[in-house]
Amino acid sequence: MITARSNSQLKYLTKLMKSRSARKEDGVYVCEGRKMFFEILAQAPELLIKAYWAQSALGSLTAQERALLDGCVTEEVSDDVFDSVAETVTPQGVIALVKMRNRTCGQLAESGRPLLILETLQDPGNLGTILRTAEAAGIGGVILSADSVDAYSPKVVRSTMGAIFRVPFAYADNLPDTLRTLRNQGYTLYAAHLKGSVPYDEPDYAGPVGILIGNEGNGLSDEVTGIADKRVRIPMEGSAESLNAAVAAALLMYEVKRHR
Repeated sequence: MITARSNSQLKYLTKLMKSRSARKEDGVYVCEGRKMFFEILAQAPELLIKAYWAQSALGSLTAQERALLDGCVTEEVSDDVFDSVAETVTPQGVIALVKMRNRTCGQLAESGRPLLILETLQDPGNLGTILRTAEAAGIGGVILSADSVDAYSPKVVRSTMGAIFRVPFAYADNLPDTLRTLRNQGYTLYAAHLKGSVPYDEPDYAGPVGILIGNEGNGLSDEVTGIADKRVRIPMEGSAESLNAAVAAALLMYEVKRHR
């Protein structure tokens, strides 16, 4: 049992929670909480490296839950030390060390299924909500610009409620070049834009399509907007200037689903 806060394994977990560069360099990230842990076992057990359990949480597992731990590399941690490492206010007793899935934008496009494309998205909660909605709406994958929030940050991982294990996503080193490649592969790109000339529910979204959503404060850049085939707008009443990025993405993803 680990009983010291100075333990090197726990220091490493803390480093991964705080540092995007550390996660990227090692190709691993951290998942916290029982739901997420059992989601890993159900959806992607091959990605689980090790699980760190608080002593009391490990002791409270049901016989069925304990059986699921067979074959898992598990480390027990004293409750007070575990609480000092956990990022959540009310820890749920388990922190998992997980391998990243390294996908490319090209791999996501191979299926020809609808793609959601995010430029400079910054809010972890928005990305978590978008990944959950993408799964529910049947989106084939999510492409993010390199300067978007890290999908493997603890806040994003928690807010996906397990969708991170089921929704394919990839980062584009050069988003404009990636968009041009998608167009050459037959994708039609629709940019959600305040100055869009077409209502969002008018296109038929047939064939391979990509839906472009921009930064929470500034929307899509002029360069990315210029590459899109069409600009679509979401009608709004009242004095609102724009919708939340996750809400706009949800409307468009479900519109694609409705047309299909």
